[in-house]
Amino acid sequence: MNIKTLIQENIQDFIDKNLNSDSVKLALKKNPFPEVNYTDIIHQIVSKKKAKEKLPTWFLAEKIIYPEKISIEQTSSEITADYKASLVSGTNLIDCTGGFGIDDYYFAKRFKNVIHCEINAELSEIVSYNFKQLNSENISCSSGDSTEILRALNQQFDCIYIDPSRRNDAKGKVFLLADCLPNVVTLQDFYYEFTTTILIKTAPILDIQAGLIELKNVCEIHIVAVENEVKEVLWLLKKDFNDSPIIFAINIEKAQTTRSKIELTKQYQATFSLPKRYLYEPNASLMKSGGFEAISELFKVNKLQQHSHLYTSDEIKDFQGRRFEIIEQIPFQKKELKQYIQNQKMNVSTRNFPLKPEEIKKKYKIEDGGTLFAFFTTNFKNEKIVLLCNKI
Repeated sequence: MNIKTLIQENIQDFIDKNLNSDSVKLALKKNPFPEVNYTDIIHQIVSKKKAKEKLPTWFLAEKIIYPEKISIEQTSSEITADYKASLVSGTNLIDCTGGFGIDDYYFAKRFKNVIHCEINAELSEIVSYNFKQLNSENISCSSGDSTEILRALNQQFDCIYIDPSRRNDAKGKVFLLADCLPNVVTLQDFYYEFTTTILIKTAPILDIQAGLIELKNVCEIHIVAVENEVKEVLWLLKKDFNDSPIIFAINIEKAQTTRSKIELTKQYQATFSLPKRYLYEPNASLMKSGGFEAISELFKVNKLQQHSHLYTSDEIKDFQGRRFEIIEQIPFQKKELKQYIQNQKMNVSTRNFPLKPEEIKKKYKIEDGGTLFAFFTTNFKNEKIVLLCNKI
């Protein structure tokens, strides 16, 4: 990829004018710039289009160069990068898995110097160029294996940041850190030669309990959701920390950011009851935390059943998740149920229930959508019930 060619004004104008074009159809047309690889231009259009919502700073800056769209898809959003940077600060940070550099742009606001390491030489060149366009003058880029770069620099850092990726030979979805590169499990002691603080970003699918077994000195785990979708799990490690970690369940929305703190050593006590006036569904970051007893105690709500993960109360509560008012409680019995849900329009959810939503909708000819919510679940008496609700 030739950066000097791609930043020419006529090519940048062509990219901007075609952001809403069908890239497949566009690729079939004659190349208006024969001296330039047309595939590179198409890649710029596709990737810049992907960046519009996720990376507005990059999208709005002039003459930014983009890697292939997979790098845009895999990178942190600016929203999560900003949150991540709030967890650490100091003089020097080194990012061992730099990628497109979104995280480093935000780390650079909290550290005097940031080093971006990237094993892909072309991507490293693109990122180095972009940082100049973004006036991020305190970030330096090094291309190569980050472990070798750390050895060569042989200096202390206030923080080492790692975003491990799935090994090419790892089959299926990754649940363990040992299945990723760099292998932070085996490299942890090596990293501690150069820092006392390690920050690791993992995909939401990574199993938290498995991570706690694999890693040493975990002091905080941040489960970060944006608009109720878990985007990443952050692991903050301190070299001399030997206590029990704290889990923070974060949900970032346009209007507000909600945050719950769960102490892993604390014995939380859940209370149970039959459905009352209000129903609560924890948001995605709380669900990922696995702190289902803690939710009951922290928000002063009753659990419907040990494995149902729905909560209830007589009085409305502030809650990190969706809140509903229950308008009908129906036993899951064919005759009674039909008159309420047959051929109706509603949003169907199941919690600790033998049937899937698709099966229920098909069986009762339910149209998806509308303002009514139906929760098919099990109460603490192990009775199958249906709760018809209005969202608050």
